[in-house]
Amino acid sequence: MAIIGKRNILTVVRDSTPGIYLDDGEHGEILLPNRYVPRGVAKGDRLEVFVYRDSEDRLVATTETPLAEVGDVATLKVISVNHQVGAFLDWGLAKDLLLPFREQTGPVRVGQEVMVRIYVDETTQRVVASMKLEKDSEIEPPCYRTGERVEFVIVEKAPLGFKVLVEGRLPGMVYNDSIHVPVDIGQKLKGFVRAVR
Repeated sequence: MAIIGKRNILTVVRDSTPGIYLDDGEHGEILLPNRYVPRGVAKGDRLEVFVYRDSEDRLVATTETPLAEVGDVATLKVISVNHQVGAFLDWGLAKDLLLPFREQTGPVRVGQEVMVRIYVDETTQRVVASMKLEKDSEIEPPCYRTGERVEFVIVEKAPLGFKVLVEGRLPGMVYNDSIHVPVDIGQKLKGFVRAVR
């Protein structure tokens, strides 16, 4: 079964006028529209595709690679704002990514770059974005040890330093006295755990 919002390897089962259909077991068949079908593809071939829901809630596939997948934190550009549902972000696919109003931490404007977490909305099963980066953080403290090497992304400036997202999911802080290079919001860095609280 394909994972929505991720790249999957699926088998071609049949050809049709709008494109080719890929086998997805429990979900049935998923359409790969003609504009994404590689030349020479035949029944039985396996293709790596990104799976998501279209505007009519149907599962569709694309051979395009998005800038971010479900579970990722990324900085994406706002390309339009719809005053009924939210903002739309450019994530590298033909269909723009929705940033619902309820998932915004403040108003956004066209052209602005925002840091978001990509996830699948449980109600609609659509891939959407959230500016609430700590939304899915674990309740239990992480099992990191002092001195352990981690990756993190700079989220925002704070009085004591910078708020960060450790390993793409846990909130953290890098204090001013630990920063020895210029940093920007959205920048990915590597560092060491000083303390776990």
